[in-house]
Amino acid sequence: MTRPRTPLAWFRSRPLRSRLALLTAFAVAVAVAAVSAACWFVTRAQLESEMDRALTTTRLDLGAVRSLFDTCVRDKEPPPVAGFTIQIIDSAGGVCTAGTALPVGAGDLAVARGTLGDALHTVKDADGHEMRVYTYPQRLGPVAVAVSVARPLAEIDNSLSTLGWVLLLVSGIGVVGAGAAGLWVARTGLEPVHRLTGAVEHVAATEDLTVRIPADGEDEIARLSRSFNQMTAALATSRDRQARLIADAGHELRTPLTSLRTNIELLARSDETGRAIPPEDRRALMASVKAQMTELAALIGDLQELARPDAVRPGPLEVVPLHTVLRTALDRARLRGPELTFTTDLAPWYVRAEPAALERALVNVLDNAVKFSPPRGTVEVTLMRGELTVRDHGPGIAPDELPHVFDRFWRSPSARSLPGSGLGLSIVARTVKRTGGTIALSPAEGGGTRAILRFPGAPTPPPELTTD
Repeated sequence: MTRPRTPLAWFRSRPLRSRLALLTAFAVAVAVAAVSAACWFVTRAQLESEMDRALTTTRLDLGAVRSLFDTCVRDKEPPPVAGFTIQIIDSAGGVCTAGTALPVGAGDLAVARGTLGDALHTVKDADGHEMRVYTYPQRLGPVAVAVSVARPLAEIDNSLSTLGWVLLLVSGIGVVGAGAAGLWVARTGLEPVHRLTGAVEHVAATEDLTVRIPADGEDEIARLSRSFNQMTAALATSRDRQARLIADAGHELRTPLTSLRTNIELLARSDETGRAIPPEDRRALMASVKAQMTELAALIGDLQELARPDAVRPGPLEVVPLHTVLRTALDRARLRGPELTFTTDLAPWYVRAEPAALERALVNVLDNAVKFSPPRGTVEVTLMRGELTVRDHGPGIAPDELPHVFDRFWRSPSARSLPGSGLGLSIVARTVKRTGGTIALSPAEGGGTRAILRFPGAPTPPPELTTD
C-alpha cells in the first residue's frame, strides 16, 4: 500500500523552473492578499468615519423637529425623511419615528434625560438591517427630547463588497501574471544551467572533453560555466598525458623486454639443442639479463612514482636534515662512480619533505652527474643556505635541449647510449616542487652542467632530534 504524497514531497518532485514559478506566484499571492486586506480594512474604516462625520453634522432645524413631534402627539405617522431615519425620544422613553423603528438604547435615553451630551452607536432595525445612529439633545419649549438620526450601513457594505470583488479580480490577474512571469524568468535564468546540464550529459555519454560552454558575464552561472570549461580542459589534458605516458612507457619497456627475450631464447635454444654456450659468452648473457632486469625494475619504479597523483604524497612530510640525506646520497653515488672525485661543502639545512622521496631525488641528480662525468673527473657538490649545487665536468647540455630536460622520457642524443629511462629528472622536479622548492639546469663555465636546487627552510628541530 503506497502512502499518499505530501504537498511538500510533490513540490520537491517538480522541475526547478516549475518550483521557481510556483514560489514566485505564491510570494506574489501572499503580498497581494496582504495589500488587498489592508486596502479593504482601511477603506472600511474611512467609509465608517465619513458616515459618522456626516451623521454628527446632520441636525434638523427646530421647526422640523417640532412638526415631527406634533404629528406623533396627534397619533399620526410622520412622513419619512429621504436618506435618513429620524427618531424623537422623550425623557419617559416615548418614541416618535419617521421611517423604520429603531430600538432605543441606554445612551439615547441618557441624552433625552440630559445626562449625556450625545451618543453614536450601531443598532439593528425591525427588518434586521444594521443602522448607524447619532443621538443629540433638543428642546421643544419646556420639553427636552433626544433626536436620533440614522443611516443604513448597507451603503458601506455595498461599496465594500464591490471593492472586494475588484480586489479579488485584480489579485487573481496579478497572481496568474506573476506565475507566468516567474516561469519565463525561471526558464530564461536557468537556460545556462540547462546548457550546462546538456554538456555534462553529452560528456558522460560520449566522453568528449572538447565541449565548451559560453561563459559571458560575472554572475554565478558564468563562473560555473568557466569552472566546467576548466574542469573539462584539465580532464582532457590529464587524459592526453595519460595516453602519452602509456605510449612512452610502452616504447621504453619494449627495449629491455626485447633484449631479455633475445637472451633468454639463446639460453633456451642452447638447452634444447644440447649445444653448450662457451662459459664466457654464457656469463655475458647472464650479466646482460641481470642488467636488463635491473633496468626494467627501475623503469617500473619510476613509472609508479610518476603515475601517482600530485595531490597524493607518498608519505607524511616531516622536517628532514637535508645535509644528512645528501651525505647518504653521496655515498651511493660514489659506489656508482668509484673513479670519480667528489668535492663537498655542506652547511646544515632543514627542509619539510618525505625522506625516502627526497633521497631518491638527490640520488638521481648525483647519478646524472656521475653518468656524464669523464673518467677520473670531478663532481662538485655544495649546500649553502638551502641552495644545493651539483656541477660536473662532462659534455654539458646544448641550449636548445635545456627546455626539455624535465620532460618525461626525454633523453639528449648524447645520453641515449647510456643506461636510464629518461624519468630521473622528472621525478626530481616533482619531488622538489612538493617541498616548495625549485630546480634549474644550466651550462657551467669551462664545460659541464650545473644543477641548482633551492629548498625552503623548515624550523630546526631540537638538538636531541638531529642526526648530525
